[in-house]
Amino acid sequence: MTRTYKVTYKTYFNERLKKVSFHGEITHPLYVQVTFDRKTIFFKSYYFELFSKPKYLLLAAGKKKSPGVEDIIAMENELIDFVIDRTIDEYSLDRFRKSYLYYCRDLCDVTEDGFRDYLLTFFNDKGLPRLGDAIMEGSRERIPFEVVQDLRLALKPDLYSELIENSFHYAPPYLPLYGFMIQQKRWPMICLSAMEWSDSKTRMAFKKYIEEKYADQNTNSLIGQIDTWLKASKI
Repeated sequence: MTRTYKVTYKTYFNERLKKVSFHGEITHPLYVQVTFDRKTIFFKSYYFELFSKPKYLLLAAGKKKSPGVEDIIAMENELIDFVIDRTIDEYSLDRFRKSYLYYCRDLCDVTEDGFRDYLLTFFNDKGLPRLGDAIMEGSRERIPFEVVQDLRLALKPDLYSELIENSFHYAPPYLPLYGFMIQQKRWPMICLSAMEWSDSKTRMAFKKYIEEKYADQNTNSLIGQIDTWLKASKI
């Protein structure tokens, strides 16, 4: 006789840990509990960690616009349901954990540091090392995509065009991913997860975006590059 086990989970505030500041709100860290076959695992919420970063706090007209914990819980629940559905035929807590760590990742966040390194190298090569250092350090609490948008006004057109063109050859695909993502999402819940990327509709929409925004780029090659970066990256 085959025994069927039920998977249960919950997102909760881990009161065993010290409280932290979540964009000015003092709260316990958000965790996830998953139970299967009378065994339970606990782990921290990826999205709580992601949206805790300073770049997700925007000050506008004296009002803070930051991610809400309720929105993060909803994202976690959606992801967990997705992972359970993907792994249910050969379910185990270990397989669930590995799948969660793969599908939770924000592609923009995964490629951000590599793109920041590219900016540093680019400006060093152009004899502007102090500008490169300033962008490298200053963009850690800012969104690099927005920094690049401002550089359009600050740099000579030829230099700016070279910066963008070279990024497709020497940087992770951060710029096209972020540009596509902000057309699909609203601040502050801006992220493009590996779960969303696995949907063929998302890939088709991305391909259309690239064809319109970067007509000279090979979309299939770019999608393959993104898949490679995703597989190679770790949380």
